Amino acid sequence: MQRRQWSAFAGAAALVAFTGPALAQGYPNKPIELQVPFAPGGTTDIVARVIADPLGKTLGQSVIVVNKAGGGGIVGAAETARATPDGYKLGIATVSSTAANPAINPKTPYDPINDFTPIINIAATPNIIAVNPNFPAKNYAEFVAEIKKNPGKYSYSSSGTGGIGHLLMELYKSLTNTFVTHIPYRGAGPALNDTVAGQVPIIFDNLPSALPFIKAGKLIPIVVSAPNRVAALPNVPTFKEVGLEPVNRMAYYGILGPKGLPKDVVDKISDATRKSLADPAVRKRIEDTDSIIVANTPEQFAAQIKAEFEVYKQVVSKQKLKLE
Repeated sequence: MQRRQWSAFAGAAALVAFTGPALAQGYPNKPIELQVPFAPGGTTDIVARVIADPLGKTLGQSVIVVNKAGGGGIVGAAETARATPDGYKLGIATVSSTAANPAINPKTPYDPINDFTPIINIAATPNIIAVNPNFPAKNYAEFVAEIKKNPGKYSYSSSGTGGIGHLLMELYKSLTNTFVTHIPYRGAGPALNDTVAGQVPIIFDNLPSALPFIKAGKLIPIVVSAPNRVAALPNVPTFKEVGLEPVNRMAYYGILGPKGLPKDVVDKISDATRKSLADPAVRKRIEDTDSIIVANTPEQFAAQIKAEFEVYKQVVSKQKLKLE
């Protein structure tokens, strides 16, 4: 009798082990997909690929980066939002996909606050306006004078309509009373390629993806959004220095999942990411792009996303910005 009772108890315990808080004990038991909502070559892709391998080693399963470009980050983010909340399909959260785009696009197919489970903010990066070397201006004073003198003559590229580059440049235009035409791309990679090739003279981009081209002399840096001047670009002023503090906003790159992701899975991914970021080699690869390691808690990242979304909603409302 006691043996039958123990057998029944053990069976019930085994059933419980596959449900509820015990989910993370067996997680992960297969590869994890990390979705990047932009094309390869941009900062989002760079950060994802830096963290994917060490994160996979820490978790004991491969973390595979998959690019889901389109809509200024909306297409990939929407797929992450629709995923099964089991931790096997995660996404990289950007300001474009969780704040700027939802703020300006009423048709965004997800709620950036309620349709995701924030896990951890990996890093924050500066943004930059840069120009093709053939552009007549080589510094900020010359740049603003040139575009003011020739309204509508020039165009600028960005990672996509509604992305952070688009929204910040439109804010810049409204504050400086200038006009340049927006040319959206399906990610920073293609935008950079066309700007370097001279098909578009100006780009508003995240610094990590633009920096190699700047160092190679293929782009000229004009002005950067960062708390202080960037060490790699000591002669380039910040937006705050040129009197445009509202534009002086950095970008974030974090990991999130769909809503309903169990807390134990969230904590496991968050802890593993933080452990990966503690590796000096991983930190160096990210910091070499002039990014700042953040590695905050899920709760802190959730608050950060909400705060940034509110900022961009106010920008859109105040500046009466609309999609092109």
